Parts: sequence; structure tokens; C-alpha cells
Amino acid sequence: MSENRLRNFKNKGKDTGELRRRRTDVTIELRKSKRDDQILKRRNISQDQSNSPLKEINGQQQTCTQLPLSTITEYLHSNDDKAIFHAAQISRKMLSKHKNPPIKDFIDSALVPKFVSLLGRFDNPSIQFEAAWVLTNIASGSSDETKVVVESGAVPRFVSLLSSPESQVQEQAVWALGNIAGDGPNLRNFVLGHGALRPLLELIKPNQNLPFLRNVTWTLSNLCRNKNPPPEIAAVIEILPALVLLINHTDKEILSDTCWGLSYLTDGTNDRIQLVIDSGILPSLINLLGHTEVTVVTPALRAVGNIVTGSDLQTQLVIEKNALFFFKKLLSHPKASIVKEATWAISNITAGPKEQIQAVINAGLVPSIVDVLKGKDLKSQKEAVWAITNFTSASTIDQITFLVENGVIEPMCSLLNVLDAKVILVLLDGFRNILSTASQNAPILELICTQMEEHDGVQRIEGLQTHQNFEVYKAALAIIDKFFSDESAEETEHIAPEATNEGYKFGTPQPLPMGGFHF
Repeated sequence: MSENRLRNFKNKGKDTGELRRRRTDVTIELRKSKRDDQILKRRNISQDQSNSPLKEINGQQQTCTQLPLSTITEYLHSNDDKAIFHAAQISRKMLSKHKNPPIKDFIDSALVPKFVSLLGRFDNPSIQFEAAWVLTNIASGSSDETKVVVESGAVPRFVSLLSSPESQVQEQAVWALGNIAGDGPNLRNFVLGHGALRPLLELIKPNQNLPFLRNVTWTLSNLCRNKNPPPEIAAVIEILPALVLLINHTDKEILSDTCWGLSYLTDGTNDRIQLVIDSGILPSLINLLGHTEVTVVTPALRAVGNIVTGSDLQTQLVIEKNALFFFKKLLSHPKASIVKEATWAISNITAGPKEQIQAVINAGLVPSIVDVLKGKDLKSQKEAVWAITNFTSASTIDQITFLVENGVIEPMCSLLNVLDAKVILVLLDGFRNILSTASQNAPILELICTQMEEHDGVQRIEGLQTHQNFEVYKAALAIIDKFFSDESAEETEHIAPEATNEGYKFGTPQPLPMGGFHF
């Protein structure tokens, strides 16, 4: 949970936009530079590495799989095309090893500029292809290794190869540009700045073979990736029609990468979210929330979740396209990360006006959110805390009553034992909202107070008055003082921390329950 998210949450007099929290790089496990769901860079590892796929052009039948780098260097700088092809092919095989490819050795031998120059061998497509494959795999390495390829002048040559008459040369160029663009925003913009987008988009056509189209889609998603800075608006406008076409494909890999691209484009300001909405892609995207493959559902859910961080109107469009229909299943998904993402998305819908809160109720999602709150995955529970507390911030007495009738008080009380002070603060804010709204109805208020007593909530909140965190102390004291104490202000002053030269001095914290906390 980020400091910014908590700060926005604690603003009083806040509107619904302030309650919606944009995901930050600190809080996203899936946005690590190396991630399983969608890999930034990929090496081309052939299943059958005995020969080049273009061997029929060259007529070579090579079986050797390794040569000393000194020999490779000698062959590459010769005037014999057969020797050049042989050296390039062996280099490709060496760099296609599953473990520890010798990328650094090739760079240290100053071979990258030579391979870049071989991209210009339009008279010999098989040499072009092998050189492109070598550079693709070098560019799949670290940022420094990728930059060596770029600084050797590979990008404009790869862009020109997107129009090669040989489809396999085209495909290798697509792959290489995807690796380069995946390195980060600077190289992504460098690739876009060299005019890669238009010829890349021209490769998306009905008769394109499936592996090729998968590579094009993956590279396109990398051109959408990274938000500091995000891609230029002009590029986004050009990319979106292609994504509209690709999202109607049946292949799960193409659908997955298309949705990842959309998740990157929606991870930004409301005007960028609106561009995606205006493309007309929303119904197709929402339908993919019901896809059978987790690799498709994950990015589709991320994209939808990003959209509901936008304005109330943008969130309403998601609701009107029946997105909530899919969430009951998502909130009970066997994969914990899906539950967490789904709960996060719901928390941004419950941050809206009472009409959007009612939509969540009408979709039958409140029991599911309470179940997540009761669950064992702490990350999902934290998101459920936000979903519930946001729910309480703008809800009516009837909506609060419905929440209480669905058993929310017990798990909220249990979670007061969590060690994370930020989570406790959000919980306390939720309790205060519930109690304040319920004050309009004495029987409901009495029911809530009774449940809080029965589930040790009052006792735990009293204990939090000695918490090390001053904000937690203040929030707990305010609840006890207003709703659970008849004592005078003078009698409660002794609970306050003593101010000293070293800061605030607190009483002894409550001991942990036997066995510690379990989630």
C-alpha cells in the first residue's frame, strides 16, 4: 500500500476521484522488470537448431554447433559467403543455448557491429536471417547488452527488414525490435522514432501465419509499455485500431499480449483511458474477463481495473458493459493474484457514488468481498479492506445495514490484529464511517456495537490507543471516545502519549495472541 494511496484516502471532504487509487510501481508485484506473465525480452531458441530455416535459400547443411570466437571472427570478416553464413549460423546456435548464452563474450569480441552490417546483405537473405537472430538474442540480455546492439546502428536496419520479401527475415526483425522496445521507455521511443510502427502494423493481416502474428502482437504490446514517460499520444492513436482487431482473435497468446498492451495504455491519466474507451474496445475487453485461460484473464482484469481508476463516468461505462457480472467468479478464483486484482478493481468501484456502490450490491458481490476479507491471502485481504472502507465512505444507511448483515464486522475486527499500521488506519476509518452512518438508526447502531463487542473489536481498538503509530492512536481514541466511552475528556487524557524531547512516548503495546497472527 503506497504512501500516496493512504494520503489520498485520509483526505476528508474527498470526492470519489480521490478515493480511487492509481497503482504505483512500488505496489505491483506483476510489474517487475522480469515477470512470468509477460516477459519483457525473449530469446529465440529453436527446437531444431541443426539448420537455418532459410537453408533452402543458402543450400547449406551444417552440423557443427560451436566454434572458437577467434574462428568466428575470422570467418565473418572473410569474403567467402559460405564461411560468413557458417559463422553466423554457429553464432546463432551458441546464443540460443537454454542456459548461460555467451552474450558477453560476443560483445567483448566486438562482433556486434559486424552482425549489424550483415543485416544489410539483401543479396543473401539467409545471412541476413542468421545475423538478425544473433542480434535478437544479444538484445534479449541486460540493458547494457541491449544498448550495445542499438548503439551499433541495428534499429534502422531492423526497421528496414520489416519490409523484407522474406517473411522469416521480417519475423526476426519484429522479434529483435520487440526486445529492444521492451528494455524501457527510452529505447521504446527510439524504436518508435525510427518509424517502426507503420511497417509493423502492416504485418497484421488475415492471412498472416500464427507464430508470426504472435510475435507482431508481442512487439506491439512492448511499444505500449512503460509510463515514465508513456508513449506519445500519436503512437497510441495509431496502435489502438490494431488492438481492436487483435482482441477478436481466438489465439490465447495473441489475446494475452493484446490485453497486456491495453493494460499499459490504460495505466495513466484519464485522457489516455478515454482514448481506449473511444476505440470501442471495451465490450470485447470485458468479455475476456470470462476467458478460460489465466494468461488472458490476468491482463484483461488489469486493464479493466486501470479503467475504473478513472472518472466516475469512465467507471460507469465499465459497469454498464456488465463487467460486474464476471467478478463473482474472479473474487473466488483459485489463483490468489486474480483475487487480489479483482478486489483492487472492486475497491475502485466502491470508491464511487452511492449508485455505483449499489451496482456492486446488485451484482451480489458483497458476500464475495467479505469472504476475501475472511480469507488467508494477506495481499487480497488488504485490498478487501480498501474495498469495504471505500464502500462505507459514501454509502447510505441501507447500504451500511446490508454490509453489516453480510457479516463484515467479524473479519474487520479480526484484521485489527494485523501488524501493518496503514491497514489498521484504513480499518479504523471504515469502523468510524460505519458507526457514524449507523448513528441515524439506533437499532442498527446497537447491533453494530454489540457485534464489535462480541468479536473483540472494541477491546482491540482500546488496545490500539497504545499503538506506536500516532495516527493509529488518534483514530482509535476518537472511535472509543465517541462511540464506546462515557468518560469525561479529563479521564481519557491519561491515554494520550506523553510528549518528550524525543517525541511521543507510548504505553506498553498489547501483547500478540498466542501463536501469533494467522491469515
